[in-house]
Amino acid sequence: MKTTNIARLGGLIAAAVGLTTAGLMAIAQAQTPGPLKIAVMDGFSGVYGDLTTGEVEAMQLAIEDVGGKVLGRSVEILSADHQTKPDVGAAIARKWFDVDGVKMITGLGTSSVALAVRKVAQEKGQIDINTGAASSDLTGPACSETGAHWVYDTYALAHVTGGAMVKAGGDSWYFLTADYAFGHALERDVSEVVKDSGGKVLGAVRHPLSTQDFSSFLLQAQSSKAKVIGLANAGQDTINAIKQAGEFGIVKGGQKLAGLLVFATDVQSLTLPVAQGLVLTESFYWDLNDETRAWTKRYRAKKDKLPSMLTAGVYSSTLHYLKAVQAAGTDEPKAVMAKMREMPVNDVMTKNGKLREDGRLVRDMYLFQVKSPAESKSKDDIYTLVATVPGDQAYRPMKDGKCPLIK
Repeated sequence: MKTTNIARLGGLIAAAVGLTTAGLMAIAQAQTPGPLKIAVMDGFSGVYGDLTTGEVEAMQLAIEDVGGKVLGRSVEILSADHQTKPDVGAAIARKWFDVDGVKMITGLGTSSVALAVRKVAQEKGQIDINTGAASSDLTGPACSETGAHWVYDTYALAHVTGGAMVKAGGDSWYFLTADYAFGHALERDVSEVVKDSGGKVLGAVRHPLSTQDFSSFLLQAQSSKAKVIGLANAGQDTINAIKQAGEFGIVKGGQKLAGLLVFATDVQSLTLPVAQGLVLTESFYWDLNDETRAWTKRYRAKKDKLPSMLTAGVYSSTLHYLKAVQAAGTDEPKAVMAKMREMPVNDVMTKNGKLREDGRLVRDMYLFQVKSPAESKSKDDIYTLVATVPGDQAYRPMKDGKCPLIK
């Protein structure tokens, strides 16, 4: 009888200890913060699919460079394709913020999508760091206390590429413009540069996104007799326009093409015989220096593809965000953004960059010319550096942007 009671008592004690241990573990788990969730959303398919490949891998490099953790928390990446549709992008952002606990979204190529996601991020008080869209309205009327514009914008593209073309004698322009927010903003900003420099804009024609046949648009541009045909488009649209312009003999006929948003990956798709001589603006090139070459080697170990300024921009924005979270001691959006503005941006892409109150990252931009096949030493040797343009010259002065945050 006694033995039975003792055994029963021992069982009760063991059960109590087990329950206590389980309870303590549950409390510990509840008190331990989960992973810091960050996300990249872009047009991973369609007209911009080739440009955005590798952005997840670029984020992984940034996480590695902070030691894999921030504030003792692991960092988790979510990714999604917005299909270049503003409603799809906004819906994804809303779910990420409301359901999945995402604290920062980067990428966001396609200006119409970027502007839609910006509204959601503002509503939720969360961080969006745009690396892919170009509309300068993101730091103008659509600026945000928790938003940033990281890599380039239509103002910088206009002033670096457009300004160089006008100085070189291209004082009459005709535009082939993608018919959505990005194309309209780029045409507007370049037109202002041309006119302010004493040139003329002879006209423009708008084309739908993902156009396959540019023949009618190119014939209108050719018949305008403009010295420069400005391509206010990007991705596969730019590639198709340049290829078909070659078939029409436009450059051989004396007109010049201005690629207003061209990427290294575009040039490789076009090949040097087709793209040679093209003048363009970028914020990153793999072969600028030893640091860019070393980073590119690391990147290509994850994704065997030449990095563009988009992939480098995702790395740069993610790295600075993670450093700011660490420095702020919290992932609270406004505190993190304050640290992002306080800390200079220094990485493989940017040296002593400054994130302004309107969300514009001010950093150097580069004017390149595409090499001829005879000048190139390898398949990745595609650019000659023409000029380095300081950020305070490349980007719109904050007072002129009409950002409501700026008094």
